[in-house]
Amino acid sequence: MSTRPAVAIALVQDAVTGDPAQTLATTIGHIREAAAKGARIICLKELFNAPYFCKSLKQEYFNLAEPIPGPTTNALSAVAAELEVVLIAPIYERQGPGIYRNSAAVIDADGALLGVYRKMHIPHDPMFEEKYYFAPGDAVNDGAGTASGFKVFKTRYATIGVLICWDQWYPEAARITALLGAEILFYPTAIGWHPAEKAEWGAAQVDAWRTAQRAHAIANGVFVAATNRVGFEPEPGTQGIEFFGHSFACDPFGRHIAEAKTDQTTLIAECDLSLIEYTRRNWPFLRDRRIDAYGPILNRWIG
Repeated sequence: MSTRPAVAIALVQDAVTGDPAQTLATTIGHIREAAAKGARIICLKELFNAPYFCKSLKQEYFNLAEPIPGPTTNALSAVAAELEVVLIAPIYERQGPGIYRNSAAVIDADGALLGVYRKMHIPHDPMFEEKYYFAPGDAVNDGAGTASGFKVFKTRYATIGVLICWDQWYPEAARITALLGAEILFYPTAIGWHPAEKAEWGAAQVDAWRTAQRAHAIANGVFVAATNRVGFEPEPGTQGIEFFGHSFACDPFGRHIAEAKTDQTTLIAECDLSLIEYTRRNWPFLRDRRIDAYGPILNRWIG
């Protein structure tokens, strides 16, 4: 069996306070803390430097967007090069006039911008009005006849895939990214409770969220790491959202190797990449796929 070095990852679970400059400075402090603890790949939460503004429809929130590369990713590139860490930086991207994306920049350990993943699945739900703010990622032809917006990034320490929040409910997204060669799937997230629903549905919602992503790890033989935000974020005219944290990492068997609660924390998890091949030899789900029989999955409904 091939051997791969273990890599320590960090999930920065925090709340947004103050303006973007203050949030960026605080986040850089968390990155330094994670690097000091040995983390080599560090993932921030969805839209890390802004409040979750999709709770209502306001045109002024488009002003929060910035280009990639831009001021935030340039600042983080300098930190990544200094600390020799890989950074996953999810921000609100202004790709062009009137084209805005929910994106994640991936910065390698030398500070180079490896690329951008743009959220493919865009939700529309009460207080998650994302279709107003974000265009979905484009399914671009890869030159081999396959159109996909999913991608992997070959960083200094591991080959990683990034999927964002609502993407985490779709097994197709995880499967394609794993087939592209991802060893760790990162899911930067902003998910929380509607206050009126928490008492009845809160525990079930957290459990479903964790279970869906653990299933991706098991079905694909990869590590999965999900980074959520925490704290109550108000919004005039709404009840606001309480983001529930519970960031976690699990191995290819779906076993939790690190898990947070609802407080602000920087979670460290050790990923033994050799476990991927060991798991796939014993659970050869990828080998036994019936790719000749899956055509119907391209239909939205078969009735």
